[in-house]
Amino acid sequence: MKIGIVGLGYVGLPLAVEFCDAGHEVMGVDVDARRVAQLERGESYVEDIPSERLRSVLDRFTPTTRYGALRPADAVIIAVPTPLTRNREPDLGPLTSAASELARVVRAGQLVVLESTTYPGTTRELLVPLLEESGLAAGRDLNVAFSPERVDPGRTDYRMRNTPKVVGGLTPACLERAVDLYSEVCDHVVPVSGPEAAEMTKLLENIFRSVNIALVNELAIVADRMGVDIWEVVEAAATKPYGFMRFDPGPGMGGHCLPVDPFYLSWRAREFDVQTEFIELAGQVNQAMPYFCVEKVTQALNEHAKPVRGSRILILGVSYKPGVGDLRESPALKIMRLLGERGASLVYHDDYVPEVPELGLSSQTLEQGLQGADAAVIVTAHPSLDVQAVVDAAPLVVDFRGVTRGIEAKNLVRL
Repeated sequence: MKIGIVGLGYVGLPLAVEFCDAGHEVMGVDVDARRVAQLERGESYVEDIPSERLRSVLDRFTPTTRYGALRPADAVIIAVPTPLTRNREPDLGPLTSAASELARVVRAGQLVVLESTTYPGTTRELLVPLLEESGLAAGRDLNVAFSPERVDPGRTDYRMRNTPKVVGGLTPACLERAVDLYSEVCDHVVPVSGPEAAEMTKLLENIFRSVNIALVNELAIVADRMGVDIWEVVEAAATKPYGFMRFDPGPGMGGHCLPVDPFYLSWRAREFDVQTEFIELAGQVNQAMPYFCVEKVTQALNEHAKPVRGSRILILGVSYKPGVGDLRESPALKIMRLLGERGASLVYHDDYVPEVPELGLSSQTLEQGLQGADAAVIVTAHPSLDVQAVVDAAPLVVDFRGVTRGIEAKNLVRL
């Protein structure tokens, strides 16, 4: 089978490699010529795909910037970004552009699947009309489906093969084609009634996490005011074998999904005169956590007779989650900006993020970062972080991830 993939980022590139591993020929299109050049050299920029693995499939993988390369494909998967605008409304510019370009080269009999996270109705109301500018009718000449990506960067227990794949087709025939496609790389394909159900499924998954993270974050603020150890409370509650699912508090939400996807549904719901107050409140709570964390650092410094202004503060971990170098929507960046605005002298240590260009900073070794530091703030605890060494060396440690549980020290403050 010949498969085309539009968008060679954290979703598209792993898809390309999986299909190549399954013995198929893949043509990958990306608008970034630098990315394409890297891939042609066998250099991966996606952490979940080592360069060695990429090089092993280059005989079946053709990266390009030309949409024309997709014409021979039996199926084309669209995996482009769907970010938010400054006003936190859906930005479907990349998707609209990709669909318009694809309409110039699609041919009868092809399957087109959208994987980009979006609001219910996008496939039918936006993608289909754009594809039909080709003169081909979706559901008759073209097969169209939606299948939400379920990528969790850095995760090793659930990968594409053993993660169930939800698929919704425009028609029963479209669904059958899409199920056959994903059965090549997924052990369990879950068909649903249509694209809208599949689109809503993805949003439910991420809104569920967003709301529960907001809940435990709000409880963390209340517990902090009451002098109760929220980590002890969470661990105790997690012993209940039914009716409870553990979520840990933290400095806020980051990544490619959780801070973005709920707003897609909120925006869409307003078109139906529905106010998604629960979803929007969760977003507000999570977006406010970096401000609470900065106040926590300020208070901790004050109790050590130190003002924020002029203090050397070491930020430990700037990516949005442990074990990856992804900075998208990372709460660490907001915390650093806020501390910087208060006059702090900032340094950071992160083995996965060598530079933060927007702040003009480069990662220091742990030893360099701790030297002369007035406070060390654990924002993201990577697996390699020597927590005990940090507590032993820093005059003040503020832990927003609960990784110092079990350590008792006068210089230690936890969320």
